[in-house]
Amino acid sequence: MDVLITGGAGFIGSSLALKLLDGGYKVKVLDNLSPQIHGKIPEQSELYMRIKDKVEFVYGDVRSKSDLRKALNGVNVVVHLAAETGTGQSMYEIDKYIEVNIKGTANLLDLIANEPNEVKKLVVASSRAVYGEGRYLCYTHGEVFPGQRIEEHLSKGDFNVKCPKCDENVEATSTTEDSQIQPSSIYGFTKYGQENMCMVMGKALGIPVVGLRYQNVYGPGQSLKNPYTGILSIFSTRIKNGNDLNIFEDGTESRDFVYIDDVVAATMKAIELDEANDQIFNVGTGIATDVLKVANTLVEKYQSNAKILVTGQYRLGDIRHNFADLSNVFNKLTFVPQYDFEDGIEHFVEWVNEQEIEEDNYDIAMTEMKDKGLYK
Repeated sequence: MDVLITGGAGFIGSSLALKLLDGGYKVKVLDNLSPQIHGKIPEQSELYMRIKDKVEFVYGDVRSKSDLRKALNGVNVVVHLAAETGTGQSMYEIDKYIEVNIKGTANLLDLIANEPNEVKKLVVASSRAVYGEGRYLCYTHGEVFPGQRIEEHLSKGDFNVKCPKCDENVEATSTTEDSQIQPSSIYGFTKYGQENMCMVMGKALGIPVVGLRYQNVYGPGQSLKNPYTGILSIFSTRIKNGNDLNIFEDGTESRDFVYIDDVVAATMKAIELDEANDQIFNVGTGIATDVLKVANTLVEKYQSNAKILVTGQYRLGDIRHNFADLSNVFNKLTFVPQYDFEDGIEHFVEWVNEQEIEEDNYDIAMTEMKDKGLYK
């Protein structure tokens, strides 16, 4: 089969492209080489260079139907990864996130629906951000799905998630695909919109669609230039520049960090297995890792003198915890992650140590959020 990867010069896309090529697939990539990901000279970025001359590359944007039309020509499978991905940034660059994530997806589906093509399957990248806080357990009320935490609590240093029924502290548990959907960012809303648009149109057109809700993806090849997303890459760039690490809240907020090779493996299953058709799957490890552990591990691995400063500051709209329940993807696709955090972080650090030190623009990103009243 011939596979098109939109956003295929990005972190996940380029890794997937190389795996597909190893499997004998013909791969086409559509990408606009965004400077936020690829740097000031995008054509020289490592992410682009790793696939250059190996795939059919279409320089273009999903906001352009003519670019998409060119990319769709002759392909059987579309893996739709192209998206803006900064959760915090999405809260003040709203139009951009809607244009790229929603309008770009609409353009793709419109062409598939209305113009001759050979598309037989569509895989769309979604995100754990669709869940917001995800699933929690209350001692009194059992399973609950809390909404966004309120600033009154956050400003007093109370970062705990509360039961929406009794306002008592609740305990995080793994989030299943049928959990309540309640995004806490514009980014989350756009990802849920993408997966729903694809599912609806896939059913109408008789084209199998698979949605993959990626957790926090990391690993070799991750952009070290982007100050808006990817906590491991942001921390690594700060450490390499000799800067200290500022930890939000109390540092015990957690995420499900999933290694890039596992993400690629799950995506390959989504492409190849009929059992995946017309379903949504979590892709993660099912394990929560707190931010302080991430920071301490990186400082130790890099043998750095960087200070870890737990500031008590917070970003409005941030979630406290979220980690995936993998029962569905295991039972239907036999997907089991092969890398735990300790193994994955070792490979990631080895790779970072081989890279040129990138400019640290994290403070600029935080200033933007503070100016918008989103960072306290």
